[in-house]
Amino acid sequence: MRAIQQQLSGDVSHDAFVSFLREVREGETVSRDAAIRLLDCPADVLPELLRTASALKEQYRPGVITYSRKVFLPLTNLCRDYCSYCTYRRDPGQPGAHTMSPDEVLAVAKQGEALGCTEALFSLGDKPEAAFPEMQQLLRKRGYRSTLHYLEAMCDLVLRETSLLPHSNPGLMPPAWIERLRYTNPSLGLMLESTSPALLQVGGPHSHAPDKLPALRLKTIEDAGRLGVPFTTGILIGIGESHEDRVDSLLAIQRLHQQYGHIQEVIIQNFRAKPEIPMANSPEPDTDDHLRTIAVARLLLRDMNIQAPPNLSDDHYGRLLEAGIDDWGGVSPLTPDFINPEKPWPHLEDLKRRTEAAGQQLRQRLPVYPEFVPGIVDRGGLLAGRLLAASDDHGYARAA
Repeated sequence: MRAIQQQLSGDVSHDAFVSFLREVREGETVSRDAAIRLLDCPADVLPELLRTASALKEQYRPGVITYSRKVFLPLTNLCRDYCSYCTYRRDPGQPGAHTMSPDEVLAVAKQGEALGCTEALFSLGDKPEAAFPEMQQLLRKRGYRSTLHYLEAMCDLVLRETSLLPHSNPGLMPPAWIERLRYTNPSLGLMLESTSPALLQVGGPHSHAPDKLPALRLKTIEDAGRLGVPFTTGILIGIGESHEDRVDSLLAIQRLHQQYGHIQEVIIQNFRAKPEIPMANSPEPDTDDHLRTIAVARLLLRDMNIQAPPNLSDDHYGRLLEAGIDDWGGVSPLTPDFINPEKPWPHLEDLKRRTEAAGQQLRQRLPVYPEFVPGIVDRGGLLAGRLLAASDDHGYARAA
């Protein structure tokens, strides 16, 4: 570390990088400044950075790469936020705008159950009823006061009528709703995306997205920690943030996990341009940039679970293993990635082949990671019973 830190104002030699990374493999910690420098490291240093990240992954998560077999349930794509990179959201009346009915939710869940899925991933827009009278009317017609009330009922429906376990990403939530949803969801999720306030400035990707204020998102993640709810979060790279912003976002996640121990997974997601979005002409992070960011996340977060979506890396997704991930995230044999519908999931057999080619065993997990299963089972109730039935003795998904 000293070799780099002493030269922060000037060039850092190849040998200095290599010497530092050797120290990291031997237990040296990585400072904020060193992490930023590693994100900027030259191409000839990248193999050593990846080697170090992979070694740390093996130190903390040896020999296994996990994934969750899921169905993707886009409960509603109405959303009051307008993010410049999003193709998921719709306004009422816009082509493709839809809120799933209970019958639709249950039908997809049952199809997934027949295909061996164990996770029902609920995705929805942030507080659509706050922006759209049409959503208020629909909710009233179905007998619910808010989108969160409707989500709660659909999670309960899936939990009671199938063997699937819900995992919900409903956006910002007050503590009372985190507490309510924990009875039907063994884990919850909210992407931090970035701690950069610059992204909310006029012209920024979050300038019309009130729910993307970093302080509010950090509060939701922290509230989940106070309540002991296993939580998935992560960062989105390539949306206008700096390398300093990326490191600061990772460190914010690290601090919350160190305080509460509840963050089950950190996703390092790469922006992908699409022709119909305001950021259609924005440059995407290239493969090396993504790999550097994953590797630096491993160096900073050490024993935490790190995921990168395989479908967003095209045919290069096997390289993500080199950067120190230990999880592929949710992969569905049935439903598309409704957030990135143009990017299909890899076939599970191909995922297994590439994982094993890297010397790793592919294991199916549940929507909650194995280390958190005992705490939920100990609480008792319907969710605990369903989780116990779905998990093996090590907390992974029980073999069919």
